[in-house]
Amino acid sequence: MAFVTRQFVRSMSSSGAASASAKKIIIKHVTVIGGGLMGAGIAQVAASTGHTVVLVDQTEDILAKSKKGIEESLRKVAKKKFVENPKAGDEFVEKTLSSMSMSTDAVAVVHSADLVVEAIVENLEVKNELFKRLDKFAPEHTIFASNTSSLQITSMANATTRQDRFAGLHFFNPVPVMKLVEVIKTPMTSQKTFESLLDFSKTLGKHPVSCKDTPGFVVNRLLVPYLMEAVRLHERGDASKEDIDIAMKLGAGYPMGPFELLDYVGLDTTKFIMDGWHEMDPNNPLFQPVLSMNKLVAEKKFGKKTGEGFYKHK
Repeated sequence: MAFVTRQFVRSMSSSGAASASAKKIIIKHVTVIGGGLMGAGIAQVAASTGHTVVLVDQTEDILAKSKKGIEESLRKVAKKKFVENPKAGDEFVEKTLSSMSMSTDAVAVVHSADLVVEAIVENLEVKNELFKRLDKFAPEHTIFASNTSSLQITSMANATTRQDRFAGLHFFNPVPVMKLVEVIKTPMTSQKTFESLLDFSKTLGKHPVSCKDTPGFVVNRLLVPYLMEAVRLHERGDASKEDIDIAMKLGAGYPMGPFELLDYVGLDTTKFIMDGWHEMDPNNPLFQPVLSMNKLVAEKKFGKKTGEGFYKHK
């Protein structure tokens, strides 16, 4: 009897797993909205791993710049990947580019998408308006995902009628190099959607980690308060920014010190994240404004991209 019971349990378990697997969406056709650094990177990686990709932005000029950047990036990848066989490298580049098309009309291209990934400006109102519009034209099975690094996924999902087919898919810059993807599950995200996105991330050659829809998810939730505490340490006069950077590189093994990283990421970007978190949870001591950083942002000293932030850059 025990043997029969075990066999029955195994059979049910096996068929249950097969059934769950069968329900998952196999993502083949991807639409990426936003031709900036992140969107172009996501499109490149998806196209180079056997997916059909449409990259969408507002103008042909932006898309031409995106395509040029993608081609240059692909050639760098091919040079490293096919050292012994340059011809195979050229074929890899051409095949990837042939799997990708460009469009300025998001509504016209989402009809064939299994997945829509949004990577536009970090503005909740703008994102909500985009998703609300696309929701009317995308097929029922299509999953929507946002690449936001700091905004609430649930708020975006609520702008659509597909809350169960909505999640966060947060890539890291530069996308072709960085292996991590945060897959963000809201209270409404279905298990089917969640598992489909985990599988998709793995087909891209990425390592997905899962997280609830909490401010900053995993990486930024830990990283940004650490960066702000470094600035506060400096503001109090406890240590110079140079010594803080050296201490964290030599003492903690970090590749960059906090002030170097802030200048690299952009002080305006970091302030935007902090402002959003402070508005959401004004009593949290970790989310309090940092005066010296806010002053630099007001002076348009954003870091490396403007030539000056906490440090001066040539």
